[in-house]
Formats: sequence, structure tokens, C-alpha cells
Amino acid sequence: MPSHRETITEPTPPEPTFEGLLDLVRILLSDGGCAWDRAQTPVSLLPYLIEEAYEVAEAIREERGGDVPEELGDLALHVAFQVVLAERSGAFGDRQVFSAVLDKMIRRHPHVFPPRASSPAAAGLGPCALSGATAEGWEELKRRERAAAGAPGTLDGLPKALPALLRAQRLQERAAAVGFDWPDAGGPLAKVREELEEVLSLMDPVGGVPEGDLRRASLEAEVGDLIFAVVNFARHLGVNAEIALEFASAKFRLRFESVERLAVERGLDLAAASLAELDGLWDQVKGGER
Repeated sequence: MPSHRETITEPTPPEPTFEGLLDLVRILLSDGGCAWDRAQTPVSLLPYLIEEAYEVAEAIREERGGDVPEELGDLALHVAFQVVLAERSGAFGDRQVFSAVLDKMIRRHPHVFPPRASSPAAAGLGPCALSGATAEGWEELKRRERAAAGAPGTLDGLPKALPALLRAQRLQERAAAVGFDWPDAGGPLAKVREELEEVLSLMDPVGGVPEGDLRRASLEAEVGDLIFAVVNFARHLGVNAEIALEFASAKFRLRFESVERLAVERGLDLAAASLAELDGLWDQVKGGER
């Protein structure tokens, strides 16, 4: 009589394609699969999906080309999980996911795929009238799509979970697509100066934080306006504020870690050091970079 082990049929390893990834997830979620995976829901997996997306972005930003395929694979796995979980619940399947994105991308590239006369987004447009090859053309096509879907607001549809700097830039790009924008960087620069003056006006004469809840709330609002204005200025310079701040944060971290190493080498207690001593270490680190 065959043993229990001999009666088990092992699943065939899936092919290294996205369809294979879907098959892998289907195996994991089957009765003979993984108990942890079967216990997951689309919502419970969201933190991992978001984390993997950030890990992809980090690998690309840091130009770690060898890590990018693996990170993209991890992200694709979570996309596959969402698709198969929806498939099992009867919400939708993989064909709906891919047909939706194919239709959307074809519709938004009328300079590549001639628009159908029945397409609401392309109505009244020649194949190159809104090419989609520019940010303005892309945003206008998307605006028409939102209007056709019953969400006519220029700012409708932006995910609330976007990082604040990225969300600010996307809001500004949406407004610019309908003409609400300065013609050049001079306007945003003047706005940055104006907002900075408003922040300074709320501070104590010696540069301290104002007392009182109302003044603090006002200061917070004005600082927010200042940051929003800086994002707009960066956008006019062709700079993505989110990426620029990521680079600035990474640069600060590297420099501060170098300051800590120098302090250890000199037997200096960083917490007890004076500001002048810390500034000296900082300047030495910056000088070494040059």
C-alpha cells in the first residue's frame, strides 16, 4: 500500500511569466496551499503592496540595477495576489484588469492609435490634436475621460494616499492643464517669497515659535502654503519635488553619519557637543565631499 507521502501530487512549478505568477498564487490559495496566504484579504495585503512599490522606487532611484528585477518581481507578486483574490471572490479577473489598462492606454495615445469616433475622450480631436506626448495633452485626455465617467472636476480622482509632496505636484499639474498656471518660473518664485514673508511675520522677533494655539495653527497653515509654493516653483523648473527631497534627505543622512564617525574618532560626545563643534564637523564633511 502506498505511503501518504507517495500519494501527494506536487504542483508543477509555473512558468516565469505573469501568467505563471497568477498560477503560483492560485496554488498558494488552494486547499493544498499555504494557510497564511489563504487567510489574507485584499485589505490585509495593502501594506505589503505599498512597501514593495517603495522598494522598487528606491532601487531605481539608487541605480541598483541588479536589485530592480527582484523588486519588480515582488511588486508583481502582490499585483497577482490582488487579481487572484478578486477572481476567487467573483469581483473581476485578470482579463478585466489587462483589458482595462490596454483600452485606457490606447485611448490616451491617439498619436499612435487613431481615435475611434465613438470614444468620448477623443471626440472632436484629430489623431494629433492632443497627442498625449506632452503632460498637457495627457492631462486633457484624462480630464475628458473623467468628465465622461461623471467626475468632471479637474482635481477628481487623485489618490488620497499619495505622499504629500507628490500630491501637491499632481494637483498643480491638473490645474495647469486647464490654464490655471503662471507662464514661467517668475510667478512661483515671487509666491515663494510672499509665503516666506507671511511665515516670518508670525514668528517672534527673536525667531522663536509663537505662543498660543491660534498663532501656532496660523503658522502651520502658512508653512504649508510655503511648501506648496516651493513645490510649484520646483515644477516650473522641471524638478520633481518628491524626488528632490528624497535625494536631499539621503544626502543629509550620509553627511550626518559621517559627522557621527568623526565625533567617535575624536572622542567627542555628540549629544554634549556645542553647536560650534557640530558645525565644524559638518563643514569638514562637506569640504571632504568637494
